[in-house]
Amino acid sequence: MVLGPRLDLRQSQSLVMTPQLQQAIRLLALSNLEIESFIAEELDRNPLLESGGAEEESTGETPEPDLPSPQSDEPATVDTLVVSGDASRDAPLDVDYNSEDFHQDSAVDSKMGLDGGLGLNGIASGGAAYGEDPDCENLAGGDLCLHAHLLAQAAASFQGKDLVIAGQIIEQIEETGYFIGSLRDIAHRLDAGLGHVERVLGVIQDFDPSGIGARTLAECLAIQAKEADRYDPAMARLIDNLGYLAKGNLTALKRICGVDDEDLADMIREVRAYDPKPGCRFGQGNSVDAIVPDVFLARRGQGWAVELNSATLPKLLVNRTYYAELSAGAPSRQSKAWLNECLASANWLLKALDQRAHTIVKVATEIVKQQDGFFRHGVSHLRPLTLRQVAEAIGMHESTVSRVTSNKYLACDRGMFELKYFFTSGIQSSDGGDAVAAEAVKSHIKALIGAESPRAVLSDDQLVELLRTRGFDIARRTVAKYREAMGIGSSVQRRRHKAIGSHVA
Repeated sequence: MVLGPRLDLRQSQSLVMTPQLQQAIRLLALSNLEIESFIAEELDRNPLLESGGAEEESTGETPEPDLPSPQSDEPATVDTLVVSGDASRDAPLDVDYNSEDFHQDSAVDSKMGLDGGLGLNGIASGGAAYGEDPDCENLAGGDLCLHAHLLAQAAASFQGKDLVIAGQIIEQIEETGYFIGSLRDIAHRLDAGLGHVERVLGVIQDFDPSGIGARTLAECLAIQAKEADRYDPAMARLIDNLGYLAKGNLTALKRICGVDDEDLADMIREVRAYDPKPGCRFGQGNSVDAIVPDVFLARRGQGWAVELNSATLPKLLVNRTYYAELSAGAPSRQSKAWLNECLASANWLLKALDQRAHTIVKVATEIVKQQDGFFRHGVSHLRPLTLRQVAEAIGMHESTVSRVTSNKYLACDRGMFELKYFFTSGIQSSDGGDAVAAEAVKSHIKALIGAESPRAVLSDDQLVELLRTRGFDIARRTVAKYREAMGIGSSVQRRRHKAIGSHVA
């Protein structure tokens, strides 16, 4: 066999990610605000694109969706409300280059609030003495930035170097009202004594709202107790031992504070009236973007009407007249090539946006079909659902369904839900019937705990037995996991808190 270089011709097929295809796939996962930003960039870049819907924009009003009348007796199902077409229309967008497995583990915020689980009143009290009404004028000032409010008071209270130190301290007061910086670092940076900086902080802690600038929860409550003229030695010992209050150890608190049951109950009511997060009543100088639904769902006869929110759909046009004028006056071949590229890009963008809207309706419609019980009867009838089930039903790949359900919201008479909310794991039925969604099980657990008696608090084992009588085959550790995910304490914790509540009452 002779070894040597040679040339061979071979044919092969491969998938190539063109820029247009990458753009179309990326559009599927974008939210409403991201789509608007993307369209704005394209309008600046491509002279052949024009924004449509000028009449709606000039009026400043958001048009209401043209949904069928709820009183209509015409029977309809979600099948009849999807734009006709086969799955091949979605083929350009339905290529799985990097499969995205969807994880529907509920992201539960396990952080304990600054109240440390004490059940303190989250309503701002304005530092008023117990029994007085809160300052409604201060509560209404939620649009005022906390830092601006404090700086205005600092300007009236300090001057010279003290004002500079106060500004540095206020900069490090976070949104809940707590000082999270280091006094020693501020003293070193400003070449001031540590005692000097501490005195300035002490003055700031007398600012409105009461409790501002505290470094710990105990200090925050102590400041408010002093302002209410309730900071006696017994109250000081109670605030210094909040851990016993969180655990419900009233016997230890009575011994430490040296008070009887009646005085302790009065002190606990006093502490609960204080605001553990005094800064939260103020805005932070920036507005929170409201969630706008992508899909509306309304009853129509015995079925459902699924319709896109036209107010969120980008309104784009391709100005072919302008293209013809520019093309006729193009001075060079490169200019004509650039214009042709702009025209092709504009046409592709319109096609991709139309395909995105079609795909969203298709996925949302299948979700409504699968979760019909939820929309009719509530969360207790939520079924377990996976991306694969929806993808197989509509003839798409599950990665496409995953992209479509990202940052998309559905509005119905039960509220507004992210599309991913309807994808949840299942719990096997004890009687061999259909599996039940985890969210449905959580709703039953919450209802059982909410109805329990203070003298008969349900343990996790008892919850397991009660759930099995309702047809849920669930393990004790699963009940504990769901209970903790909903922020509900154990039976011991609930018994102690109920005891405190009845003791205070």
